[in-house]
Amino acid sequence: MDNWDEIRTAYHVARLGTVSGAAEVLGVHHATVIRHIDALEARLGVKLFQRHARGYTPTEAGSDLSRVAQCTDDQFQQLVGRIKGRGEAVSGELLVTSLVNFSALMIGALTSFRETYPDVTVRYLTGSRLFRLEYGEAHVALRAGAAPEEPDNVVQPFSRRPVALYAAKSYLARKGTPKAVSEFGSHDFVGFDDLESRAPYHRWMKSNVLQERIVFRTSDDRVQLQAIRAGAGMGFMPVTEAEQDPELVQVLPPQEDWTSPLWLVTHVDLHRTPKVQAFLKHLKAYAAEQDMA
Repeated sequence: MDNWDEIRTAYHVARLGTVSGAAEVLGVHHATVIRHIDALEARLGVKLFQRHARGYTPTEAGSDLSRVAQCTDDQFQQLVGRIKGRGEAVSGELLVTSLVNFSALMIGALTSFRETYPDVTVRYLTGSRLFRLEYGEAHVALRAGAAPEEPDNVVQPFSRRPVALYAAKSYLARKGTPKAVSEFGSHDFVGFDDLESRAPYHRWMKSNVLQERIVFRTSDDRVQLQAIRAGAGMGFMPVTEAEQDPELVQVLPPQEDWTSPLWLVTHVDLHRTPKVQAFLKHLKAYAAEQDMA
C-alpha cells in the first residue's frame, strides 16, 4: 500500500463507525472520507466495511487493516511529538501546479519566493489534468475556467486575463488582414485538437469559424502560441503576452466572453499552513506588480 491517507481514513471510520465522525476527526469533508474508502476497497479488491443505516461496520479484512493502521498512527503521533514546532518554518517542498501557459507568471513568482525563503524546494507541475489536492499532489493550484467545486478545497478568485485574436505579421503579409468576421472563411486558424474544449474563446471559434479552417490543432496551449507566432494561422492569445511580441498583430480586440477567470485552489487541510499562506501572499503581490491581477 502506498497511500497512507486512505488507510488512515479507513482506520478512523472503523474506530468511530461513521463517515461523519471520521470526517470531523480528520478535518475533511465527508465526501473525502467516502472517496478514500471507495478507492481503497477498489485497490484492494475487497470490502472493508458493511454499510448500513447506523453507519459503517468493518468486515474481517477491515478489522485487520484497522489494527495495522492503529500501530502506524501511534508511531506517527510519536514522530509528530518529536518534531513539534519545526512545521512553523517556511521550508521544505512546495508543490505548485498550473496549465503550462501560466508558466511565465509562476516561474517568476516561484523564483522570487525562493529569494525570500531559501529553505524552500520548489516542484512546479504543469499539465491539463486536474492534480488532486486531497491526495497531496499539490499544495497550490492555479486553475482557469469555471470555479472549482471540490468540497474540501479552498477556492479564491485570482484574476481575469483578457484574450484577443492575433496573427503574426508574416501570416497577414501572406493572407491579408480580415476587416470583419464575415471574411474569416478564407483564413487559417490555430485551435485545440479537442473539438469539445471548454475554453471560452474556443466556443466562440466553434460558432464563427468553419471547422475545416482550423488547420493547425494541438492539445498544448504553448504549442498553439508558438504556431500563431510562426504564422500557421490566426489564434487566441492573452493580451499581456501578445503585447510583448512586436511580430504579432491584434486582429480582434478582447471580448468579455473570451476571458477565463483564474482561481487559486488549496486543500482545506493545508490552506492555513505558514508555507502555503506565505506563497499565496507572495503570488498575489507578484501578480499585481506584473499587472496580472
